[in-house]
Amino acid sequence: MRGGAVVVGGGIGGLAAAIGLRRTGWEVTVVERAPVLADVGAGISLHANGLRALDALGAGAAVRAAARPVHTGGTRTPDGRWLTRLDGAALARAVGDPIHGITRADLHRLLRETLPADRLHVGTQATGIDRTDPARPRVLLADGALEADLVVAADGVNSRLRAQLLPGHPGPVHSGSTVLRALTEGPLAVPTDFCLTWGPGAEFGHLALADGRAEWFAVLGAPPGIRYADALAAVRERFAGWHDPIPELLAATRPQDVLHHDIHELATPLPTFTSGRVAMLGDAAHAMTTNLGQGACQALEDAVVLAAALAAEPSVEAALVRYDAERRPRSAGVARAARQAGRMGHQLTHPLAVGLRNTAVRLTPPAVMLRGLLRHADWTPPALT
Repeated sequence: MRGGAVVVGGGIGGLAAAIGLRRTGWEVTVVERAPVLADVGAGISLHANGLRALDALGAGAAVRAAARPVHTGGTRTPDGRWLTRLDGAALARAVGDPIHGITRADLHRLLRETLPADRLHVGTQATGIDRTDPARPRVLLADGALEADLVVAADGVNSRLRAQLLPGHPGPVHSGSTVLRALTEGPLAVPTDFCLTWGPGAEFGHLALADGRAEWFAVLGAPPGIRYADALAAVRERFAGWHDPIPELLAATRPQDVLHHDIHELATPLPTFTSGRVAMLGDAAHAMTTNLGQGACQALEDAVVLAAALAAEPSVEAALVRYDAERRPRSAGVARAARQAGRMGHQLTHPLAVGLRNTAVRLTPPAVMLRGLLRHADWTPPALT
């Protein structure tokens, strides 16, 4: 064994990090504050880079079997006119995989099943890190502590560990947007695997899933904290008159299944992803807006790069220097691109600006659009040796 690691956070990034570390010889314990892993959430899109990371972790085949490839779709206006079409086959030829849609619950379950059950401790809140001994940091718990050679802070956008490690950083800020989303109650025939519709100050999308259900998501420009007594009714009202299958998607949804989250991001990039023998990962390191669907993919990349660096370098310290150097520039670039996509998407409200955007998108050659997708999806993982 290379040593003992504690991963704080049992989400997608934390589980992926634990899998990568175990594959390279580490003894890993994952602590998750949630008392029950209810696998809540709607759908998630995995681009080729995320799938390649899962391949490196040994989970790619299982995830593809549970996911649905996106072959058809594109971007539309509220009246149904197409601005651009997605060619999933061309994307697959370019990078080996189209985008895949999967429920967050299925992805989480498949990652969790890759780990021994006794390695995941739920209902365990990490309150901080004691680094009195720099070589053996201790993760402080409500009822004790866990000593380790390495700590991975994967505790989300509101990371308590990040706040302790980088007290001068301003932390997450509200992006100006909120998202409501849900899975349809049962299978629903939709005309495309994926669709994103841009309207003034709002966007609506859907993602078809392997079991015939679909995820829909509505992104609105709104201040934080606004909530609706009936979220589904509010979405129906906001998107009344928008093209099919939006009414059908909402009609196939139970009111109690609608999730509502304000979108926060680390608008100020972290100065480092590491501190001593602690590595920050996923949303704890680079929480970004949802506009490119890259948040989970970037966390999966983090996990693979961290495990590979620890396997290749002669010391934990050298490995974390390498991890920071490889991950911080790439994730920062993706976060900037996601923020810009939001500004050019649902955040546009003026009719003139919306019209100019629509014309520009409609006139963009398909090859240029494909290159834009490849910019982030075409990533090759390092070997876990």
